[in-house]
Amino acid sequence: MTGKRRDPRAERQARLIAGGERKRFALGAVPQPAGRPRRDPRSLRRAATVPGGVRPRIDWHGGARMAARPGPDARPQSQPEIRITADPAFLVLAVADHPGGALSEHDRETIGAARSLADAGGGAVAVLTSGTVEGLAEAGADRVLSVPAGHIGDYDPEARTAAVLAAIDLLKPRHVLFPESAEGGADLARRVAALSGERLFGGVASLSADAASRRMRGGAMEMAAAPPRLMSIAENAFAAHDGVRHEARALDAPAFAPVRRIGTVTPLAIEAGTLSLADADFILSGGNGVTDWAAFAELGRVLGATLGGSRVVCDEGHLPRDRQVGASGSLVTARCYLAFGIAGAPQHLQGITEVRHVVAINTDLHAEMIKRADLAIIADAQAVMPALVAHAKERRDA
Repeated sequence: MTGKRRDPRAERQARLIAGGERKRFALGAVPQPAGRPRRDPRSLRRAATVPGGVRPRIDWHGGARMAARPGPDARPQSQPEIRITADPAFLVLAVADHPGGALSEHDRETIGAARSLADAGGGAVAVLTSGTVEGLAEAGADRVLSVPAGHIGDYDPEARTAAVLAAIDLLKPRHVLFPESAEGGADLARRVAALSGERLFGGVASLSADAASRRMRGGAMEMAAAPPRLMSIAENAFAAHDGVRHEARALDAPAFAPVRRIGTVTPLAIEAGTLSLADADFILSGGNGVTDWAAFAELGRVLGATLGGSRVVCDEGHLPRDRQVGASGSLVTARCYLAFGIAGAPQHLQGITEVRHVVAINTDLHAEMIKRADLAIIADAQAVMPALVAHAKERRDA
């Protein structure tokens, strides 16, 4: 053996502190002979302990070693990857609804379905919009055609139909996909099919380069066929594109001259309180942490939100049973879910699985609803509700 033999008794004697009735030993490292120093776990733990806070936090990746690392400015900044398809074998045209000027989740799913068709054969995805729409590169668009907005706001089916027919004539796409939506995609797909004389395969739930299928008779049967040119995509049937950004190169808009038969459009006012939770886009939900139900109702009226609540709230009679959100109540797909005083039981979280944005207000930092939320406010619901009412009225008056 070449290494020096360890002597535990000598090490113990070296740690002995002189004086005192009882023997005391120092916790520091024992001086070692020349060579590799002995590892001291306590010193490493102290160096990795993050200062401050009630509970100790250990940062094993930082601590004293961070000083030896170069700062963020010293690292080369990587540019986001952008995929460019310069010479595609074919085009797949996706027609977006973009209600309110923004891509809906159904739009993103439709572009994702178009993306899967294009990627299967070296093609590219072109997206047709009315006016400027953000987020098309992230959604998977290789080309973008933007036509002028309609003369009656967002609702101009005749002009949109003419624009789609002109885009088809210009691009000669292999497939044209529409969202099967109430925002206009379902109606637009049928108008284009009627005027072009082509067959529409509606409500596609499964799609590949070889086959398209949809459910029939309440889901009891499935109909499949070779993918035709015109198809509409069922909601929640496809995943939105979440890969690299695409080029989203702007193309010249096709010229079209629609025959206008609709003169004026008057939107019908709908009370948010009359909407079912399954159809609501914005839901204000209350839980056991809400005690001021008058302020809760006032907030819902000012925000124009549909009211909902947890099972406990409905059991106590604060809200009707049809307002219950959860596995034993209604499964909701709202764009925004504003939750006051809801802890987040598993059954309730199952009911909001398909919600896009969750905002939670709760006094418990560790509540499950806070973990689920995209934005959380750690405060008492009774203090936040009147402040939010006052702010909403201020913005409305301004």
